[in-house]
Amino acid sequence: MSKYEKIREIFETQADGEKALEMKKYMRNQFEFYGLPTPKRKSLCRDLLKDEKKSKAVDWTFLDLCYADEHREFQYLANDYLLCLAQYIVFSDMTKIRKYVTTKSWWDTIDCLCKVVGKLSDNDPKVDKLMLDWAKDENIWIRRTAIEYQLNKKEKTNTDNLEKILKLNFGSNEFFINKAIGWALREYSKTDPKWVTDFIEKNREKMSPLTIREGSKYI
Repeated sequence: MSKYEKIREIFETQADGEKALEMKKYMRNQFEFYGLPTPKRKSLCRDLLKDEKKSKAVDWTFLDLCYADEHREFQYLANDYLLCLAQYIVFSDMTKIRKYVTTKSWWDTIDCLCKVVGKLSDNDPKVDKLMLDWAKDENIWIRRTAIEYQLNKKEKTNTDNLEKILKLNFGSNEFFINKAIGWALREYSKTDPKWVTDFIEKNREKMSPLTIREGSKYI
């Protein structure tokens, strides 16, 4: 029995039909669920991730199976896996990450994949250049990833990249883009409120009310 099959068996055994319906409804009925809350799912997968980290290699075949599964918990597992083994991801793997960004896309998985991209960018400056390209992509989730990949970098934030990426996404009518711009500004304002204040003042007329409201939250 493969590790994917083992995890599927565990998920099926621990499934909660009532919670599954609640979770499905919360995600606008886009995905099926086993009904496993995050703490329980993480507990069930802890040993798997511990063993996988020892291997010091990413099993992309396993991750592809996770993304192919109709249950959302498997995409969450794939994201947890990528974060756990982030140190073994290299720039050439970005084509695989891109595939996951554009597969069964919604904010819940995208916001986690942004962290994976962010970790890789810490060690490979080529990611910064790639994010400038992603910021212009037709796919909103690719663009959202570019906007958010520096969320947790604090003083290590590449502000030149941040400014360019945010400006490339001005004028959008897409909620998830305007929200992401505001979120990026809000998070960086915790590190450098003056930079964010100046950015908002200089570009206020080009930003949506949602973006300004989100970006100004902690200023």
